[in-house]
Amino acid sequence: MRAEKPAGLPHALGAYLIWGLLPLYLHLLHQVPPFEMVGWRVIFTLPFCLILILILRQGAALHAALTNPKTLLALTISALLIGGNWLIYVWAIQRGHVLASSLGYYINPLANVLAGTVFFHERLSRRQWLAVTLAACGVALLLFGALDMLWISLSLALTFCAYGLIRKTTPVAPIPGLTIEALVLLIPALLVVTYHAQGAAGSAMGGDLSTALLIAGAGIITGTPLVLFATAARRMTYSALGFVQFLAPSLVFILGLFVFHEPLRPVQLASFILIWLAIVLFVIDLFSRRAKV
Repeated sequence: MRAEKPAGLPHALGAYLIWGLLPLYLHLLHQVPPFEMVGWRVIFTLPFCLILILILRQGAALHAALTNPKTLLALTISALLIGGNWLIYVWAIQRGHVLASSLGYYINPLANVLAGTVFFHERLSRRQWLAVTLAACGVALLLFGALDMLWISLSLALTFCAYGLIRKTTPVAPIPGLTIEALVLLIPALLVVTYHAQGAAGSAMGGDLSTALLIAGAGIITGTPLVLFATAARRMTYSALGFVQFLAPSLVFILGLFVFHEPLRPVQLASFILIWLAIVLFVIDLFSRRAKV
């Protein structure tokens, strides 16, 4: 067991580093409508996955997953969850709600803790319950002063929490799993990009070469961290994975303040402070438990 945890740590760090810097990439494509952007992400993720399947010779694993009804159903649900998560995230970043996106992924690890108690019957310590309570207070603050950003944060946290649960418990390798998710979303993605291509503005791929290359590169930017995340989720405990996850929203928060110059309202600051206090308690509890092992 000890060898499995470090084996997943580099994958987790890589995934969350890419996700933390993703707003910079999306900002370069701010002119692409959110629905169309998500459509192209799906379309270009599929060939990326298929190439990996061929290189790594995982065709048999892909076939086994496709012919297993339970696995296929689970991956269909996870595909819808990650597709919705992408859409909300791209829309939020393009509309300037970078801090709301950051808060969503701060809440997510704590949502994972609650999910662990419900689905895996994990018992929470007093510090963990206090951390969850502080995080809940931080979210409650938004109900009174920043309702417009609350749905963004909660939607991102809950959809990714549910996605992580399914990928952790579904017996499928990371790359075949992501390939099937891309296949599930392919037809809706094709319909979306076709609809935009027939509009007055036309397809974003029909613009300048740099935009087209950036859109095509979204397949790699999308697929790589998801493969890394799925690998880490299978090799690490949920609490350890949640701890590493704080890297991504921290990077997004820094970008929102110092790169995109998004104003930080007092109620948002108060909410972030409560979330950060919850994180401190969460980390203290995590290290104290490991020290006793």
